[in-house]
Amino acid sequence: MFKQIINLMNLKEHLTLKGLHKIVAIKGSLNLGLSEELKTNFPKISTIEKPVVAVKNQKIMDPNWFSGFTSGEGCFHVRIKNSTKSKLGVQVSLLFKITQQKRDNELMKNFIDYFNCGYINKNSTWIDYTVVKHEDLSLKIIPFFDNYKIIGVKLQDYIDFKIV
Repeated sequence: MFKQIINLMNLKEHLTLKGLHKIVAIKGSLNLGLSEELKTNFPKISTIEKPVVAVKNQKIMDPNWFSGFTSGEGCFHVRIKNSTKSKLGVQVSLLFKITQQKRDNELMKNFIDYFNCGYINKNSTWIDYTVVKHEDLSLKIIPFFDNYKIIGVKLQDYIDFKIV
């Protein structure tokens, strides 16, 4: 959909009212949709339907792809909460998570198959691939990211996560 907007701009359609309306309609289907200002300025715009991308039975062929995907979409959480069962009165737990729109359900299931661990959480709009089991984090997730490096600002999150 982003590419459609670029193509319209390359054709100079953004310089016409009709082309601008096409672009606003596409923008309305991206991420958070139209801002209140755009809704006010373009009250008759109908957003276009997002295409469904089928990823059934797709396997992750390149582990570097997963590292890159995690750089953009992954989270490394360290949770600290009060616990009466702990001698210190607090419990520390680790969690690796990737969140996507619910339409990416099949992709997220592929992550479970790829790592042979984790589970799926979902609601009406989003889906999470989550790994919390310490053994899976220690023996699968951390060694994976040690071999297939995360690039960018998320690397520091991973380093801190690994230290904990």
